[in-house]
Amino acid sequence: MNVNAARLLGIPPDGYMNLLGMAPEHLNNDRCRSPTTTSIRIAELMTLRNPWAEVALLMAQQSNIGSFGVWDYLITSAPTPLEGIRDASTYFATVVDTGSDTLQVTEDGQQIIISHINEGDLTFEAACGIRACALGLYQRRLSDAAQRHLTPVRVALAAEAPRRHNALTELYGTRAIDFEAPVSSITFLASDLTTPTPHAQPGLSTVLRRHAEQTLAAAIPLHNWLDVFRTTLACFHHETTPTLLAVARRMAVSTRTLQRRLDEHGTTWSTEVETLRRAHITRLLHSTDLSIEAIAAQSGYTHARALRRAVQRWYGTTPTALRHNGTRSL
Repeated sequence: MNVNAARLLGIPPDGYMNLLGMAPEHLNNDRCRSPTTTSIRIAELMTLRNPWAEVALLMAQQSNIGSFGVWDYLITSAPTPLEGIRDASTYFATVVDTGSDTLQVTEDGQQIIISHINEGDLTFEAACGIRACALGLYQRRLSDAAQRHLTPVRVALAAEAPRRHNALTELYGTRAIDFEAPVSSITFLASDLTTPTPHAQPGLSTVLRRHAEQTLAAAIPLHNWLDVFRTTLACFHHETTPTLLAVARRMAVSTRTLQRRLDEHGTTWSTEVETLRRAHITRLLHSTDLSIEAIAAQSGYTHARALRRAVQRWYGTTPTALRHNGTRSL
C-alpha cells in the first residue's frame, strides 16, 4: 500500500527501496514484518509533496480488500461487522507493529467507537496521515462486510486541522470531523455493526483466526539490518548456493560494504552461511527421509564425506545418529 501510494505521487524509489523490508523478496513475502520506521519514512516522503490529508486518502484508496491478507477477511467474513473488527483488533499484529500502534473497539450505548492509538505528535504530518488512513481503512472494511457504505456518526483525529478538508470528507463521507483529539477514532451506530454480515459462513471465522495465529507464529520481524541480510541469504539458499556477490547485489551494496556491515554486527559471511547450512541440514535430517548423499547435494557439498565432517564438527556425532536422536535443537 505504501509503495503504491509513493509511486503514484512520483516519489523516486531510491528514496525508500533501501529501507528495511522494502526488498522485493520481503514485499512479496507475507511472513516478513517491516518495522514501523519504514512506514513512517515513506509517509514522511509523501507528506513532503502533498498535504497529509491527501496522502491519507491516496493510501486508503490503494487498500483494496485482500491487500492485508487474512486481517481483511477476519473483518469481512465474521457473522457481524462488530465481531469482525473485534477479531481484527485481536490479530492486529498481522498487519502492524503493536508496539507502536493499537486498535481498540469500545461499545458506548447505541454507538461503537473504533480507536487507532499511537504516540505520534499532533504536528507530525506523517503520523497524522497514517492515523487518518487507518480510520478510513476500518470504514472501508466494515462497509465491505456490510456490503453497503457505512457512514460514521463522527470522526476524531489526533491531528491539527488542515487548511482544506476536502480529502478527509471524501475519505470518510462526512463533514463531522473533529481535530486535535487525544486519540484518533471513528464512531458508528451500533445497529450498523451488529446487523448480520450478508455472506457470512458458519465456522469460517474460526478457520481465519487459526490462520492468523499461524501467520503470527511464522512471522519474520525485520527489526535491523542483520535481520534483512539473513532473510535475503535464506531466500538465496532455497534457490541455489548463495554467493557473497549475489547477496550483495540483491541488497544493493558492494561486497566490501556487505562484509563491513557484517563485521559491525559481530559476524562474518562464512559464519552466517555456515549457520544457515547447519540449520538447513539439521532440519532435513529430522524431518525427511532423504539419504545423506541427497542432503549433501542439496546443501552445496560436493560429496557426503564433507557433510559428515561438518555434522561431526557441529554436534560431535554422525548424521545418522543425529537423525535418530531428533532432540537436538537447531
